[in-house]
Amino acid sequence: MATPHRLTDDSRAVLWRLWHEGRSHHAIARAVNITPVSVFLHLQKHGGIEPPARVRSPRHLTVEEREQISRGLEAGYSLRAIGRQLGRSPSTLSREVARNGGVDAYRALAAERAAWARARRPKVCLLARTERLRELVSDKLTLQWSPQQISGWLRDTYPDEPDLHVSHETIYKSLFIQSRGVLKKELRDHLRTRRRFRQSRHKTRKQPGGPILEAVSISERPAEIEDRAVPGHWEGDLIEGGAHTCIATLVERKTRYVILVKIRSKRTDEVVPALVEQMKRLPEELLRSLTWDRGSELAGHKQFSLAADMDVYFCDPRSPWQRGSNENTNGLLRQYLPKGTNLFDYTQAELDNIALRLNTRPRQTLAFKTPAFMLNQELGPGVAFIG
Repeated sequence: MATPHRLTDDSRAVLWRLWHEGRSHHAIARAVNITPVSVFLHLQKHGGIEPPARVRSPRHLTVEEREQISRGLEAGYSLRAIGRQLGRSPSTLSREVARNGGVDAYRALAAERAAWARARRPKVCLLARTERLRELVSDKLTLQWSPQQISGWLRDTYPDEPDLHVSHETIYKSLFIQSRGVLKKELRDHLRTRRRFRQSRHKTRKQPGGPILEAVSISERPAEIEDRAVPGHWEGDLIEGGAHTCIATLVERKTRYVILVKIRSKRTDEVVPALVEQMKRLPEELLRSLTWDRGSELAGHKQFSLAADMDVYFCDPRSPWQRGSNENTNGLLRQYLPKGTNLFDYTQAELDNIALRLNTRPRQTLAFKTPAFMLNQELGPGVAFIG
């Protein structure tokens, strides 16, 4: 098996800087004069997470002090005399010399390397120390919960047991850095992205836009929609799979409740009736408005608005952030519906089951409550709603 190329400190710094900038393995390889495979192996070894810079404690001897010890011993000075020159205790110098070959064999460079190597004593992480916590985290990962959801759920469920509190960053590191030996590498397959190590966040995405006749701009939405004051306002879009297949996704803005809709094609005369059928199953309290992308699939928005009795607003071109809840949910859905999947093979019942999985997962933006819980809280006991 190939091993990572040995890098200098400067080369490592350049590698990580370019990686954080989102450069490709080939571009990084050219910059540090190694092969792309070596770049990949180096990133894989560290899980795509840059190790923190090592810092020498001010209590420890410096390389300059070790050189003075070496020169002093060679000149025949006692350890006490050398200690007075350095402002160090004789016992400190005695231990330093003894552990590095004694008076006759002491060499500054060798002692420095040995001390730097001995200082590598990584602290055992909480997951490695606590078996119950490790089991809880593993169980939730197999349910496709994200590390952030797991971390929030643990604090919410076990508020008085700090030994069961762990940060999402620790979970990610234990998954990506396999040398820790804490979580099985197979659990990475349950992450939404299924990546083998952390990727750079510097990625862009283009979103096409098109004219929609008599479209009402998102800028005209009432304030109650903007501040998520009441439930019943939805964001929607299509996600595409292989062979030009797609499904519609709807997200309630206040509770992040998700509805998935099977559609036969992107034609507006196929999409609008499918959306209407799903929305008419909801209580009236949840039928207030829909904010959609600029896709032509909702060119028949007037028919939808009339049939569902909901106002329809359209985002500005190339502005996916204006449907932030929907965009985030579409990303989460890729964990269940990976890119390239033929979405036409899914029945509405199967899509409902996927939506149920999402709606019963805790969300950070909901203080780690689930969308289903929040929606039923909003509706109250007097409204019958199965979701």
